[in-house]
Amino acid sequence: MEQFIIEGGTPLTGTVRPAGNKNSALPLLAASLLTDQPVTLHNVPRIRDVLTMRQLIEDVGAIITEIDPHTWRIEAKTLNKTEPDPALCRIIRASLLLAAPLLARRGHVELPLPGGDVIGRRRIDSHLIALKELGVEVNFNARMQLKVTRLHGGKILMDEASVTATENAITAAVLAKGTTHIHNAASEPHVQELCHFLNQIGARISGIGSNTLEIEGVEKLNGGEFTIGADYMEVVSFIGAAAVTRGEIRIKDAGAEYLDMTRQVFNRLGVQWTTEGDDILVPADQPLTVTADYGGAIPEIKTNIWPAFPTDLTSIAITVATQANGSVLFHDWMYSGRMYFTDKLAGMGAKIILCDPYRCLIQGPSKLQGERLESPDIRAGMSLLLAALCAEGTSYIRNIEQIERGYEKIDEKLKMLGAKIERTQS
Repeated sequence: MEQFIIEGGTPLTGTVRPAGNKNSALPLLAASLLTDQPVTLHNVPRIRDVLTMRQLIEDVGAIITEIDPHTWRIEAKTLNKTEPDPALCRIIRASLLLAAPLLARRGHVELPLPGGDVIGRRRIDSHLIALKELGVEVNFNARMQLKVTRLHGGKILMDEASVTATENAITAAVLAKGTTHIHNAASEPHVQELCHFLNQIGARISGIGSNTLEIEGVEKLNGGEFTIGADYMEVVSFIGAAAVTRGEIRIKDAGAEYLDMTRQVFNRLGVQWTTEGDDILVPADQPLTVTADYGGAIPEIKTNIWPAFPTDLTSIAITVATQANGSVLFHDWMYSGRMYFTDKLAGMGAKIILCDPYRCLIQGPSKLQGERLESPDIRAGMSLLLAALCAEGTSYIRNIEQIERGYEKIDEKLKMLGAKIERTQS
């Protein structure tokens, strides 16, 4: 098992370019199975979760050719399996996204419960409810056995604005007979990219970017090309890294148009940045002072569905808050396990009260000390890496495979910015 050894206290400076959005790449790879024509995807991130999805779609019959390390051509002329490798399915939650294309092309799919981050209960009900509205027969007994003679349009009211369930519903509806309306749909950037990609290869989706989508089913999809946008999770991670180390970073091609609410939240923590075209420039020596609510009340940063502050950025914001002057309450109502990593920040010296599984109160700034750490999931692992970068002394982070599920060559990128980070065997 590999680990990172980080000597903290060095301001990060320089220019960095984020990888493609993992949360776009996964549904795009799955949706490429909808057509028997070649699809070329550019800016594919080479990270563990994406490579696992590649294995899954190859397992059911797709052929992937690497034009270069980040440009893949997917050809799914024949899908020869309707039961993807269970061991691979249990690694990533995105294995659920194979349901729709296999139903559309083969009329049957059998999937085990998916894997993914352990951050609390993660329902699959929304997927199954949506697919049933399109004519899918569901049999669930420890595994999902789904079959359909022909997908048909329908009215889907998502019982929660789940990203992956919305993506499954969209992917199933594009080849369904008739028109589908999806209400209470998720509208994150990666959901929008999936819709734009599908339209580019012949789908008819309107309402993109809203929570109501109309999809007119088509008989067949074509081939085509699509470029995956920047991973805004990685972009915000670099913004946080600049802030906590008091450095100056330019983030190239950052997809700044998607960060309006994130900017509001980070502004409340005293983090500022400017935009130049599609670049983000984070200046050195941020004020890092929490802005209290009117009347001097402690502010609450609460996650919500897009375009509100996303749950996956909570961990990064919490680490930034440990270095900001003032008190702030974080509330992530979506996942009961999201906050548990804060005990590791407390062990480094952060002043944190875990109020309950969904809320924590932070009083900053805290002088963090190097510590031996373990990465519990992708986002918490990255937040601990930021803490190590600004801590005094040496930190050791084990289980870095979790971080690398979502971040491509993160140690190399941080080194280019001046971080003292090494990869060794633990």
